Formats: sequence, structure tokens, C-alpha cells
Amino acid sequence: MKIVADENIPLLHETFSSIGEVVALPGRNITRADLAGADALLVRSVTRVNESLVAGSNLKFVGSCTAGIDHIDCDALANQQISFANAPGCNARSVVEYVLAALDVLAERDGFCWQDRTVGIIGKGQVGGRLYETLMRLGVQVMAHDPLCDKIKGVEFVELAELISRCDVVAVHAPLTEDCDFPTWHLIGESEFEAMKPGTILINAGRGAVVDNQALLKILESGKDIKTVLDVWEHEPEVNPELLARVDIGTPHIAGYSLDGKVAGTSMVYQSLCQTFGLPARVRLGAITPIPVLRKMVFTEDIASEKAAKLAMRAIYDIRRDDARMRLLLKMPEAERLIAFDSMRKNYSERREFSTLKVQVSHGDQTRDYLDRLGFHVT
Repeated sequence: MKIVADENIPLLHETFSSIGEVVALPGRNITRADLAGADALLVRSVTRVNESLVAGSNLKFVGSCTAGIDHIDCDALANQQISFANAPGCNARSVVEYVLAALDVLAERDGFCWQDRTVGIIGKGQVGGRLYETLMRLGVQVMAHDPLCDKIKGVEFVELAELISRCDVVAVHAPLTEDCDFPTWHLIGESEFEAMKPGTILINAGRGAVVDNQALLKILESGKDIKTVLDVWEHEPEVNPELLARVDIGTPHIAGYSLDGKVAGTSMVYQSLCQTFGLPARVRLGAITPIPVLRKMVFTEDIASEKAAKLAMRAIYDIRRDDARMRLLLKMPEAERLIAFDSMRKNYSERREFSTLKVQVSHGDQTRDYLDRLGFHVT
């Protein structure tokens, strides 16, 4: 079996080399010629899998080790009887923790308690749903907008205009769609920005074009007070330097890039590939996933829950490092920016999820409970 794969898939060779020849290539540059003689193609979000790529191939399976599928032409695969699998929810927890990290940093910088803010979530899928549940456990007032989601008891669904007008934080986690009943392309545009309250925090860790980047730049240039966190950008890997210079936090599409999330994506696609080809799934990724560098944190004194949470969160993930690296793009000519954006993703430092850290709290049931609700392994 020949398997062509994005070289950035974690544990790629350790997982798939036991069942075939693995040809690892830069994901953005995979061509039809690269698929000659290949039985399977494994990608991440940067590879456009469409009819022109797979036409005339002998592919029997395409797997995307990511949650989203807007880079996949599923009809083209179905027409050629190519099986497809992705990894829904694999990085959902990672994105949730990215949002919490961003709110923590902005709250410290601007002097407010983010738990007291009203949060609106656009798109209550795998990521939005888990963010909603986490915020509810933390006692945060939260509502959602998702016309495709079945109404759920205990979940406050509102229309987009109401969410925009009522919420202090707007978190965008909708997939990118165009030709459908509820398109999300430029869902958040000029009128939505105008309707936002001063001081609103906009976080887009979904898909870049759901937010109209040009309209966002225009409203920020006008001086309106909108705090902005962008992990995704229109026209990636091209990033508008004027917009980057004005956002409060900017990162290179890495919100879901925890090692744990990426390994989960690899595992889900591996299981699907084995099932498609009738092979035994002998590799257990949990056994070969690297041990976290930081495994335990101990609070020996009575400490406020918010302070303990801040210390634990930043020990695992300090979003300011990614923002600082991203801003290096502002010093580069355009051609170098494109290369650097992909390089930051390819060479992203290992980041683990909250659950990999054991937190021991000697005093304070409230602190212990709060850390548990954030997702830490509390002992």
C-alpha cells in the first residue's frame, strides 16, 4: 500500500508505516502527480482535495486529520468511489483552551473579570458546544447562535443580531459555507461590527472568511473599541499586515494545535483507514504519545481560585508567545510572510492540554473545584 501524506501529521510514520509505504510531502504543495500509484491520501486543512487533484488516481481512501472539511470536495470523492474520513472534535478541547487563554490575557491587561462577561458563541458544533459547556460549568452567562443546531434543553439560542447586541464576548466557531440555506461567508461584517457594544471582544478561531477582514480593519481604523483576537485569516497564508498590527492578539491558525488534539486526529483517521482496507488497527497512539514536559503543579498555600487558574493555565499555554511570534511577520516583506506563516505552523512548539497537568491543591475546596471545571487533573 502506498500512502501519500502531509508531512505535518503528528506521529505519521510511527502510525502508518506498519501498513504501507508512507510518502510525506508539504501539504500545501501536494499535486495530482504525487498521487501516482497511491492507495490513500492523508491531509490536514491546507490541502485542497478536489476533483482536479484526485481525478484519474487510484485512491481508495482520503483522510483528513482535522475536524473541518471545507477543504474537501466530498462530492468529487463520492463520484470516484473514494472513501473519506475526518476527525470531528479531535481538536475541540484545544480551541476551547485557546479561547480561555485569550480571555485571561485580555482580562489581566484591561483590568476586568472575564467570568463576569456575557459570552455569545456563533456555531454550536464540536468546538462551540464544548466551549458552551465549559463556560456554563464556570458560571459564565452564555448564549449561542446556530440555525442548524437542534434546540437543546438548557441552552439559550438567539438570533445573530440579538447575540451581537447583548454579548460582551463574541466567539466565532462556525464552519465556512457559501452555497447553502445558512451561508457563513462574511457572516460577521460591517453591520455586525457597527452593532457591537464598545469594548466587545471578538474571537475568531474558526474559519477566516466567516469574519469580513476588510470590514474589520475598517472599523478598527475608525477607532471603535472592539478587542480582537484572530487565529484565522482570510486568504491564508497571506495575512493583511495592517489588520495584524491592529488586532489585540494574532496567531497563525494554531488554536487547535495542541499535541493531544493532533494525535487524536491521527488516531481517528488511522482507525478509519484500517477499517476501510480491512486491516487490524494494531497501533495504540496513547502508548507512543510523548510524555508532557510539565506533569504536575502543587499549590501548597491557600490561594484564590482565579490566581491558581491563571498560573496553571499559563504554565500549560501562554498565548502571548504565539502573538509575539506572529508579529514578526510585520517586519518581513510579503513573499517572506507567506513562507513564515506556514513555517510557524509546521514548527509549532509542543503544546499540551489542561488535562495532562496534575494539579495538587493542599487548601481550598473552591480552588480545587474551579481548576477541575477548567479541565485540569486535580488531585
